[in-house]
Amino acid sequence: MADYNSLYTPGELDKGLITTVVEISKGSMLKIEYNREKHTFELDRVEPEIFAKPSNYGFIPGTLDEDGDELDTLIVTPEPVPTGVVIEARILGVLNFEDDGENDHKIICVPADDRDGGNRIQNLDDLGEQWKAKIEYHFNTYKDLKKRGTTKVLGYGGPEDALKVIRECIERYKKGA
Repeated sequence: MADYNSLYTPGELDKGLITTVVEISKGSMLKIEYNREKHTFELDRVEPEIFAKPSNYGFIPGTLDEDGDELDTLIVTPEPVPTGVVIEARILGVLNFEDDGENDHKIICVPADDRDGGNRIQNLDDLGEQWKAKIEYHFNTYKDLKKRGTTKVLGYGGPEDALKVIRECIERYKKGA
């Protein structure tokens, strides 16, 4: 397998672009996580079907969020993207999220080159209120069968807020690497 943290940079932040690696495909019930020591993707658990991922889920190489893992991404595409695929993506914003009392941000992004969609998704509003409602519902409830009330969506931030979080996570990674 590949050491994504060594092979890739977090992206071209000044252009609003990030590099993201897919861990979990949209619609999957499989909680797959990247193991940075072994450079492998590992199945952590099988989630109940009602909590399948509403979006592709990944991480930004060369970052470390407050929860001790690489900074998470929600990658909006019309169909699932397989585990391990690397995407250059455009930043739309950030989902501010708390898991067991720890900040666990999710950077929301779309592929930088979406020829099918004509690159029409330029900001969070372009995703629509229904998309946001699904994401909020998922992250507010996905642990309820195990530990009810341990997750909480704290709201959304725009691209500037996302960039601030990304830069903080890059600095945290550099200090810990």
